[in-house]
Formats: sequence, C-alpha cells, structure tokens
Amino acid sequence: MTPPLRILQVMRAPVGGLFRHVADLTRGLAARGHSVGLVVDSLAGDAQTEKRLDGLREFADLGVHAMPMPRVLGRGDLITPFKVRRLARELSVDILHGHGAKGGFYARLAHIGRKRPVALYTPHGGVLHFSARSRSGKAFHWLERRLLGETAAIIFESSFARDTYSRLITAPTCRTEIIYNGLDAGEFEPVTAADDAADFVFVGELRELKGIFTLVEALVELKRPYGMPATLVMAGDGPQRHELQERIEALGLTDRVMLVGSQPARAVFGRGRVAVLPSLAESLPYVVLEATAAQLPVVTTCVGGIPEIFAGTAETLVAPGDAAALAASMQAALDRPDLMQAEMQTRLKRVASEFSLDTMVGRIEALYRDVQGKG
Repeated sequence: MTPPLRILQVMRAPVGGLFRHVADLTRGLAARGHSVGLVVDSLAGDAQTEKRLDGLREFADLGVHAMPMPRVLGRGDLITPFKVRRLARELSVDILHGHGAKGGFYARLAHIGRKRPVALYTPHGGVLHFSARSRSGKAFHWLERRLLGETAAIIFESSFARDTYSRLITAPTCRTEIIYNGLDAGEFEPVTAADDAADFVFVGELRELKGIFTLVEALVELKRPYGMPATLVMAGDGPQRHELQERIEALGLTDRVMLVGSQPARAVFGRGRVAVLPSLAESLPYVVLEATAAQLPVVTTCVGGIPEIFAGTAETLVAPGDAAALAASMQAALDRPDLMQAEMQTRLKRVASEFSLDTMVGRIEALYRDVQGKG
C-alpha cells in the first residue's frame, strides 16, 4: 500500500473558480487519506475570506498559512517564496502545487535547488490573461519561461489554456496534463424554476469581461412568444456594478432587470429559465458546468474552454461582444424552448461523464504519484 502524500496548495485569493477548484481538490485529497495544507494571501481579505477558509480547515490538517502576496508585483514577492520553502521543509511536504500566477510562481521558486518537494502548477487563466505587450505581462511571461525547469508538470483545465500558454509564452518543456474541473454528484440534481422565474439568469462578477453590458443591450428588444418583454435576473457583485445600474436605467430596463447581489449559483438558478453567460474571455468557467448540471439551457459565448464543454452542441455558441448575435440566440431560446431542452440534455450527458469531481481528483492524485516517483 502506497503511503499518503503531504501536499501544500499555494494560491493568492480564496475567490472565484480558482478557489472552488482548490477547495474541491483539498476535500477530495483529504477524503483519500492525504494530508493537505493551504498557503493564502495575508494582504487582502475580509469576513467572507475567513468564512471560506474556515470551511476548509477541517480538511487541511497541515494548516492554513497566510503570507504576503501582492496582486501584481511587490515586496511580498521577494519574501514569500522563502517562507513557502521554509514551511514546506518544516511540514515535510511531498508536493507543492501552485494555483494561479502568484501561487505558481511561489511554489516553483520555493523548489529551486531542491529535489523534494516536487512542484506542480495550474495557471487557471491567471498569467494567460496578461498581454505580452504590457509591463506586467512581459515580467510574468519571462518568469514563466525561467521557471519551467523547476516545474514537474503543468495541469491545464482545458485544451484552450494549454494552447494559449504555448502561443503567448512558450511551448512547455515539462510534462503537461489536461484535467477538466469537476462537479460533485449532488450538483447534478435538477433545479426547478420558481413560478415567478425570469426568462434569463446571469451568475458572475459584475465587470465588463463577463459581458454584462453586451447582455443588457441584447435584452432591450427581446420578447416572449406572447409579446411581453423578456426579463433577467443578475446575481453577483463587482467593480462595475454602479456603471451597470446606470446602463440599465439608460436603456429603460429598470423594471426588467433585477440585480440580486452575490449568491451561490444553485440558489439563483431557480430564478431564471435559461442561463445566459456572455463572457468576453474565460478559461473553463465553473458556472457553465454548474448551470448544465442543474439542467438549465445555456446561452453563452465561444471563448476559452467553453467549446470543450459544448462539444456536440458548439454550433449554438455566440461571438463575444456581439449584442445582436447574443440577442438572436436569446430570442431563439424564448421561441423554441423544446430545442433548448434537447440541446441541454445532450450537453448534460457530456458534463456528467467528462467533468466529474471524482475523475478530477483521481487524475491529479495519480499525477502527483507519478511525478513524485520521477523527481
């Protein structure tokens, strides 16, 4: 019987899809008998941050450790890699797994000059969102190239992420694996729409990258088959909430769009009949998987790894930033709900077979074992 592993997961902010992935992985690895610890940012946080981390402490028997991780470049970048290195030695860690740009840098910088622990990295979009022409992009991409020699493996959550890394930065010289994000079996329970549900529901951060302005512009002329104007519930918060509210008022949509704040996705899915997610850029968004698992039809854009989720139904994806194309797809959902339901059932079968949490954890665990044996 192989002994359990001691694993340190390194990330910056416990928010969004990256945190969802790390939290699921931590619970899954703990359930398989491994010891897991977390390293997170000490510079930014609030009561919600602590609440999220508190929910993981029982699964992180190597502890939750806060260290300075500036969002871009800062003094913490000179200090934290040494702290991670020291912590990994004190905890006798086998695996250092960095998540996101900063987590990936710290995990691999902490590995320099050592055979153990081995260092792995999952970008989660992160560094791939930096333009190669920007100052930060040039710095981060240079670091990526320099650290490949310290990387046992890069885990990409989609083929799109792997291809983007090769195009923007360099073809990886280390091992790479594509391992899709996964959902728990309980997330495949259908969500029933409320009697007063809106026609559409959006769940995501309120910022331009998520296509929020394209979405409300697309809604303007949409009508149900019997002539009433279409309605929309938007769940989330973010830096452009006020700007979004102003746009909604300017478009005369105040009575048709309801902003309900940040809420868990499944709690909101029942407030709409079709999920609409018009992102301008993505990696492999959990919310598309979650909406499909909840058995909602989905209108979304052809960006990032979404076509990999939509394999077999990808012809219905919409070009990002095109309000007219988005409106046409949303109107089709209103006019032919039977077709949308049939498409959803096709997609549901793929998500259930290819995007399960057990498969995700199992493949990452096997990769840990393999690279550890070769380190």
